Amino acid sequence: MENELLKLSNTIVNYSVKVKEGERVLIITNGIESKFLIKALIRDIVKVKGIPFVRIVDNEINALLMELTNSKRIDELAKHKKEEVDNFDVFISIRYTENEYEGKHINTSIRKEIGEKTSKSDDIRINKRKWVLLNYPSLIDAYKIGMPYDEYKNYAIKSMNFDYSSMEQDIKPLKELMQKTNKVRIVSPNTDISFSIKNMNIVPCCGTSNIPDGEIYTAPVKNSVNGKITYNTPSPYQGNVYRNVSLIFKDGKIIKATCDGDNEALNAIFDTDSGSRYVGEFSLGLNPMITKPMGDILYDEKIIGSIHFTPGKCYDDADNGNDSSIHWDMVLIQNKEFGGGEIYFDDVLIRKDGKFVLEDLKHLNYNLK
Repeated sequence: MENELLKLSNTIVNYSVKVKEGERVLIITNGIESKFLIKALIRDIVKVKGIPFVRIVDNEINALLMELTNSKRIDELAKHKKEEVDNFDVFISIRYTENEYEGKHINTSIRKEIGEKTSKSDDIRINKRKWVLLNYPSLIDAYKIGMPYDEYKNYAIKSMNFDYSSMEQDIKPLKELMQKTNKVRIVSPNTDISFSIKNMNIVPCCGTSNIPDGEIYTAPVKNSVNGKITYNTPSPYQGNVYRNVSLIFKDGKIIKATCDGDNEALNAIFDTDSGSRYVGEFSLGLNPMITKPMGDILYDEKIIGSIHFTPGKCYDDADNGNDSSIHWDMVLIQNKEFGGGEIYFDDVLIRKDGKFVLEDLKHLNYNLK
């Protein structure tokens, strides 16, 4: 496993963020369990003459700070985040799941104020700096999907070490097809939704911002979304986990949102601001090493045969004009064992039950049976 982690470190430093001489690199983690990887990252950064810094945070302490905060402290937090993005060139974030319900009790208005006041710094970090995010495998992650920890850790690290340079070549025909596409239709159990991606930029993701990676995203034309979508994987957000989230759209806007649980809390998220009931991202998951939900959006959104359709802020490189302080990736898996489904581009069937059916795209099915 140490060799796999050394390989991962090399991939992050020399491929994902391509650290250059003199660049200031901030490694942020909430889990000291990733210490071996952090030490490897420090060595690899120094090898290329970068300047590494490390910040270790604690989720319980952060939750307490948020619980006891006020507007003055949030202003100071926003100032600190602005200084941080001004002072660093590269951000490597290593998350470690301890308790996904930590902070569940924090008032929605506090989260909203923090989101609004720190959004400009977040925009700079995401769109103007080099960054990569990974979730280090934890005991809780293994427990959630019913695997022994060592087996799960091996599975997770292997999915991170996928050959992204090969994927970058494999994905080109799909990108070209999406660039020519106007109308997209997605059909699955309790799902029939249509929208346009005409003239929208298409962005392949092959190990440069997320680890693991493997998706291709764009955004729908903002007011073009109509129909219903039901997500068949759990959707964690702000300390809650929402199941079987179902959204109905009219002219781009979510007009009804339900789930198997707290519908009031669900709708409060979509009432965060004027952009939170519109969609900022449409993406196809392509990582063949990830075949089932892991309860971690960084993995689940890459599941081969899946899509995610994301209420909230769009990315600058696939800009449909939607601005919001939320960006909530929610996943629909269309593989046969999850109920199946179809994707149509301009009324032509592109993918059925998670498998691409066009000859030019069948190589992207990888290990799907």
